[in-house]
Amino acid sequence: MARALWKGTVSFGLVSIPVELHTAVRDARPKFRLLHAKDKSPISYERVCKKEGKVVPWDDLVKGYEYQKGHFVTLTKEDFETAALEKSRVIDVLDFVAEAEIDPRFFDVPYYVVPSKGSERAYAVLRAAMADAEKVAIGRVMLREVQHLAGLAVVEDAIVLTLMRFSDELIDEGTLSFPKTAEVRPKELQLAKSLIDSMTSDWNPEKYKDEYTANLMKVLKAKTKGKTAKLHAAEPRQSAEVIDLMTRLRESLAQGGGRSRRRPSARKPANTRKRSRAVA
Repeated sequence: MARALWKGTVSFGLVSIPVELHTAVRDARPKFRLLHAKDKSPISYERVCKKEGKVVPWDDLVKGYEYQKGHFVTLTKEDFETAALEKSRVIDVLDFVAEAEIDPRFFDVPYYVVPSKGSERAYAVLRAAMADAEKVAIGRVMLREVQHLAGLAVVEDAIVLTLMRFSDELIDEGTLSFPKTAEVRPKELQLAKSLIDSMTSDWNPEKYKDEYTANLMKVLKAKTKGKTAKLHAAEPRQSAEVIDLMTRLRESLAQGGGRSRRRPSARKPANTRKRSRAVA
């Protein structure tokens, strides 16, 4: 098993379950460095003081907040510790809520919550109870010196912790302009619904591939051998200009949505997760 990123406990009521956090995502895209085009030498980044024009050692760096243009207040490590109140190693559950009630915009980065040695039974009980109740635990956790809102949900046999955004981090959609429902014409709506129905399928994440990265790796491999990659060009897309919606809807339906689809046996909300109900 990979090394844990964080070790602590899940705490709800008077119950505490020792757990570990493990990353649930990976960056599969290739990494690039900036090079000098003339001689292909890597470019390094240095910490240069704008006033003195000299490189500043790491030990001489402090964090500053610009409260006014050109005016800063500096913070020490102790200041950050004071703001955190305590160096807590607890995922403090505050509430259990229905997952369907949570706006998906709040969810951010997922982590696997793995039971520590000896806490497997308690972990399994909590997992089964949350799955049966179809609830998500909402709590707070200190991670990398910062307090985060977090959601705990059951996904298959795992409890997954997802870092969440606080409400003041979301931009109010009222600041933007959206069309009114009254602007929708019945015939256009019916055609659009028919197109959606023809393209409806069961959720299968394995079918969606990162074509760009795959093609990019082909280009990179070819260049390392002094060759040129031969890639199949994608079909041309319709222009982004304003078009006759009815015409496009009818054309799409005539083509079967562009792809063959299989009707699902049951419809589920977009953010519903498959839950395990087994108790170890």
